[in-house]
Amino acid sequence: MEVKSDNFMIDYLGIRYVFCSAQCLERFQSNPHLYIGYPGSEAPKHTGNEILKNRTLRLSGSLLAEVKKIVIESIQSMMGVHYVAIEGNRIEITYDLLQATEEQIEKSITAAGAVPGNNLIDRIKRAFVQSMEETEVISLEARPANRCGHKH
Repeated sequence: MEVKSDNFMIDYLGIRYVFCSAQCLERFQSNPHLYIGYPGSEAPKHTGNEILKNRTLRLSGSLLAEVKKIVIESIQSMMGVHYVAIEGNRIEITYDLLQATEEQIEKSITAAGAVPGNNLIDRIKRAFVQSMEETEVISLEARPANRCGHKH
């Protein structure tokens, strides 16, 4: 991807990386070796893999038509989002975990004017999903190969 601006950049291991959005920069900062790998250990993103997640997020209530449209557009503008539908107080979404997380999607929803469900069960479910995603992504990161060529 060609990026025209240095608005979203980071120096990592002596190399400057420039990103198309804050979302992509944030994903890289969280797990850089998911994207750049190590010598002798290819990054999962380089292999063209997608880790598709299908989630249902609950909102605190149904949305007015104009807010619903804004929320859908906000989510669809995110990298890695494949499907979004809102019915009542439920958002059905499919996204690539290598490009977006439930936490980032929740932030997008909130910024667009919707309020995620805030009862105890909703908060626990979101925290559980976010923890599971973080664990899954960490397990996917490339690991450095030792001198014998085996990954650590």
